[in-house]
Amino acid sequence: MSQEKVNRYKQEKANRKEILAKEKKKQTITKAAAGVIVLALVCWLGYSVYDMATRPDTSTIEMDASALDSYLSSMGAESAE
Repeated sequence: MSQEKVNRYKQEKANRKEILAKEKKKQTITKAAAGVIVLALVCWLGYSVYDMATRPDTSTIEMDASALDSYLSSMGAESAE
């Protein structure tokens, strides 16, 4: 090993606790951010489903059934004869 590598290893070994603490803190922040994002998505999805389920049905369909009624009444009149 060159002297430069030995010096780097000694420096890393001396600062190992600080390096590990920084990595652990970074992992914790990443997990917390991911948790907040997942929680927001779940809440949004739940609200959307709830909103769709409780939304009143305002669409009405109107149909003119007079032609069907006259056809059925004429069918009844022919079978009675």
